[in-house]
Amino acid sequence: MSDEWSREGGDEPVWARWRRPGPTAAQRRHDVWLALAALVGAAAVTLLVSSMGASPWDGGPSLVEQLLWGAAMTVPLVARRRFPLVVLLVVGAVLIAAQARRVGDNLVPSVALFLAMFSAGAWGQDRARARWARIAVIVAMFAWLGFSLVQFLVHPAPPFEGATGPLDPVIASVLYGIGFNLLFFLSAYFFGDMAWESARRQAELAHHAEQLRRSQEQNTRGAIVAERIRIARDLHDVVAHHVSVMGVQAGAARRVLDRDPDLAREALRTVEGTARTAIGELRGLLGVLRADQDETPAQAGETSSPGLDQLPELAELARSAGLDVEHGVYGEPRPVPEGVALSVYRIVQESLTNVVKHADARKADVRVRFLDSSLEVEVADDGRGRPGTAPGRAGFGLVGMRERVAVHGGELEAGPRRDAGYRVRARFPA
Repeated sequence: MSDEWSREGGDEPVWARWRRPGPTAAQRRHDVWLALAALVGAAAVTLLVSSMGASPWDGGPSLVEQLLWGAAMTVPLVARRRFPLVVLLVVGAVLIAAQARRVGDNLVPSVALFLAMFSAGAWGQDRARARWARIAVIVAMFAWLGFSLVQFLVHPAPPFEGATGPLDPVIASVLYGIGFNLLFFLSAYFFGDMAWESARRQAELAHHAEQLRRSQEQNTRGAIVAERIRIARDLHDVVAHHVSVMGVQAGAARRVLDRDPDLAREALRTVEGTARTAIGELRGLLGVLRADQDETPAQAGETSSPGLDQLPELAELARSAGLDVEHGVYGEPRPVPEGVALSVYRIVQESLTNVVKHADARKADVRVRFLDSSLEVEVADDGRGRPGTAPGRAGFGLVGMRERVAVHGGELEAGPRRDAGYRVRARFPA
């Protein structure tokens, strides 16, 4: 599309200024074959008319001259789509000149003029010029028709043998000529404009289809990016939580290694189990990233997301780090969407990680409430009452929690408790 017509302060084309692209190579070849067929038809009709003596004129040019006139009116059709206005003017002028010379064939020249006028309407790049060129040719043709009718009327009328209608034969001939030519030219004008409008609608549909395709590609890329961000957030949660627990257990093992080897051995066993759990979750998440679109979950590896059933394991893991964790479920449990269950799991995981790393707390409560119109999860501790970052700044963990809750249309409350400690409460609509 040309920028001259297709843009006006935006990406949407200005279709009122649309310019039809030039003909393709195949269309130009079709025009050559059409002109050749018209040339052969003109020669055949001229030979037949001359052989039958059916010319409407009393005298006329020689057969060779008539054949040349037929060629002059049909050969320009080769360029009817490349130079439609020029072809229209040339064919119109040659037709008038041929009738002035009293060429016997009027059929093929009329067809050539119809095609030329149709092509001017269907392929004219400048719509104003195409309109005025056709109007000019129509006016010229009716002027020539009027001149011919005047000549017809000033000469003695033919006998009109067999005329039986109620109208005078001369008047009927005049009305017939005017009506036929009016229908002829208006049809060529109308069908030419209709072909141009059809081409413009096809171009508009193609443009919108391309826009839709690009929009779908952008949406697909956006969904892929969003999913990878979610997986990256999950990776962060997995690594942060398990590494924090491993660090606490390793520190405990170091402190009691000489005094209580059995306790140190138990702490190291917890470190080992935590590392294996972290590796398992990392492999599952990375399997999602590496899996092809056509692979099934079984082919991609175990990638099931953790949910509410794994919350007791999180509590037990936090207990192994020295935190007294109470986990309770209230209300009638019911199935929840996998995305909501995963968000609950990650919020509890991030909250317990912050408690272990930063809160200096002795106790934490994890409560899941199945309410009538919502699912609520709350993690509260008795520590220093701040999130896992420097004072005065919201950490990335809280930002991630808010994003997870917002995706499901829920609400998140996070802040210090009135007496002591910190509370994170997330509510998801049922």
